[in-house]
Amino acid sequence: MSGEQDLIRKILTESGDTWAVVGLSTNRRRAAYGVAEVLQRYGKRVVPVHPKAETVHGEQGYATLSDIPFPVDVVDVFVNSDLAGQVADEAVAIGAKAVWFQLGVIDHEAHARTREAGVDMVMDRCPAIEIPRLG
Repeated sequence: MSGEQDLIRKILTESGDTWAVVGLSTNRRRAAYGVAEVLQRYGKRVVPVHPKAETVHGEQGYATLSDIPFPVDVVDVFVNSDLAGQVADEAVAIGAKAVWFQLGVIDHEAHARTREAGVDMVMDRCPAIEIPRLG
């Protein structure tokens, strides 16, 4: 198994079950909506983070990561790559154990900063694809 696969397994199985999903709204056509459903099916608590702070999948939404009044284990990022670095920095600031950039979300500088801060991170992957692969 590759180092990246080991890291993916660690994040999905050991990092904790509270996942803030940045970019999650009530828009069913967006990928974040379906991925959040899969995460819930696998026992994760999904916390929507979106400027509208909508309740999604039965969970209260928050406008920003720093508005969440309880610890977050993993921050799953569904924003454009040019905005993702700021989200990764916020994830480190709130004490998240891991940052997950979704498929197509790439920021190598943010990846380096996050890892240097001691926070696990994967980039350009989807947990809804990776979880079933764990077996």
